[in-house]
Amino acid sequence: MLLLLAGLTLWLERTSQQEAVVSGKTRHDPDYIVDNFTIKRFDPKGKLYQTLTASEMRHYPDDDSTEADMPRMTYHRDQKTFIDADKAWIDSGGKTIQLESNVRVRHQNPKRPDTVLTTSTLTVLSDDEIARTKAPVTITQGGTVIHGIGLESNNKTQISVLGGRVHGTMEPQPK
Repeated sequence: MLLLLAGLTLWLERTSQQEAVVSGKTRHDPDYIVDNFTIKRFDPKGKLYQTLTASEMRHYPDDDSTEADMPRMTYHRDQKTFIDADKAWIDSGGKTIQLESNVRVRHQNPKRPDTVLTTSTLTVLSDDEIARTKAPVTITQGGTVIHGIGLESNNKTQISVLGGRVHGTMEPQPK
């Protein structure tokens, strides 16, 4: 019995003294935080293509991802597109942006009222200018209001496809 007690005491002493060595790369803690930042991307001809601003950005070294608070994205085309949300998660290459909470997309159109899309979550493939969601979506343009569940929208072609049961009210077009 004494031998068993001595063995357990030795084991307990060794296990309690060992400190776990944890690399910073295995933890999901930010390695840097930036307040009020702006990132501008240019096309191959040097023309401003896209702007991303946010109130705060946190970079995580374990997966090289970034989180942003109050992100605002602008596609600088002839008819600009503005995207904003409460939160965003950006993958390591900056190619996929997951927007969360109060997501709003607004397409400018000089000849008609702006088209506004609202949803709770939206995945944006930034280089392809494609946005997708499986969440409920509302699209408005002037007095026209359309609701659906799920969406795939292509900013380059200006074509959006709503999923689920689509319903809405169409405002008559002026002659």
